[in-house]
Amino acid sequence: MGVIVLAVAILPLLGVGGMQLYRAETSGVAKHEKPTPRIAETARVLWTLYFALTAACALSYWLAGMSPFDAIGHAFTTVATGGFSTHDASLAYFDSVAIELIAIVFMVAGGVNFAVHFLAWHKRDLGAYLRDTEVLVYLLIFIVGALLISLSLFMTTAYATLAEAWRYGSFQVASILTSTGFGTATFGLWPLHIPLLLVVLSFTGGCGGSTAGGIKVLRVLILAKLGIRQLKQLAHPHALITIKVGKRPIMEDVLFSIWGFYVLYVAVCLALTIAMMAAGLDLESAFGAVVATVNLLGPGLGEVAANFASVDDVVKWLGVFGMLAGRLEIFTLLILFLPAYWHH
Repeated sequence: MGVIVLAVAILPLLGVGGMQLYRAETSGVAKHEKPTPRIAETARVLWTLYFALTAACALSYWLAGMSPFDAIGHAFTTVATGGFSTHDASLAYFDSVAIELIAIVFMVAGGVNFAVHFLAWHKRDLGAYLRDTEVLVYLLIFIVGALLISLSLFMTTAYATLAEAWRYGSFQVASILTSTGFGTATFGLWPLHIPLLLVVLSFTGGCGGSTAGGIKVLRVLILAKLGIRQLKQLAHPHALITIKVGKRPIMEDVLFSIWGFYVLYVAVCLALTIAMMAAGLDLESAFGAVVATVNLLGPGLGEVAANFASVDDVVKWLGVFGMLAGRLEIFTLLILFLPAYWHH
């Protein structure tokens, strides 16, 4: 949302073209599309949707037992997938199944492409969500991830009952997949394969055009299709194979753009991991810190499982860069270092 407002209100005053930055920020197939023809109108539509979701979330929290202050505060950070809380214990402070269910619903909603929210709202048609391939894959990842994590927690006796394991497992999957970072448990203390699976989910992230972090589901889906196409191409060298999402073919320039984004994403993560290890962190903590910052989680692994209070200042500055790179989708930050961008 902020990048759109920046493009509309601030960059024109500086003589810098707003649309270049808008296209760098938006993700995947729809990067050259907008819900409305004018970017100013797009900003108004998206802010209206954002406000409506936030208001609905605040009202739901209040009805579930939060004070008005807590309800509004947590609504701001649920839909925005920011994860800040008015209490040190995060949502665990309330110890309420109803509040956690509300948080899951609105965290998942925050991870959906706002262009799809726009279509569903504009046409009064909830079927718009089910007709969008990325949203379907996103929901499938959430459901399968929640099942795997919950079963793992139960089978490793981390929780006594399956219902308890499902409660904490599904909440943490929603929180990590959408990069919100709310906590009802410290996942870094769970059996080792579970934090690793959550890390994989954090790299996947939410849908393109959402408030979530990560690589984004659409990019991951297209990267998987690219890999499958390459295997088919090896078996049938002369075949012309088109990659499609739903029924829409993906242009080759978009495929190259997604591949380039993935390479830069991995390169930034590796570089930051090495830099944080050079600053004194062990491998687990350095990797956890990069996951927490670039994927915009909040909680990490090892020394930064709870917070960054104990780490060196150099690590904190590296984390600042990682958070900016993750929130601005790598391209949007790195493009600002290209002189050619400022010439147009």
